[in-house]
Amino acid sequence: MQDYNYVWANCFEITLELSCCKYPPTSELQQEWENNRESLLAFIEKVHIGVKGFVRDGVSGAGLENATIAVAGIAHNITAGK
Repeated sequence: MQDYNYVWANCFEITLELSCCKYPPTSELQQEWENNRESLLAFIEKVHIGVKGFVRDGVSGAGLENATIAVAGIAHNITAGK
């Protein structure tokens, strides 16, 4: 689903795995949080880096849907929504 959303929905999803144990015992959850807290908070602080906004016509200011946005050096174009 992550690949599909990235290519077709302009949505970048991630999966975070904190340990190799899929179902850690409840008694270990607090330690897992403490082990990963700073890294998770640093990641959350960085998630809004980049460009965001609306694509508008330069003359009328009307929103443009389905406009292709290309960035030099990135081989994945984004298409504006409605």
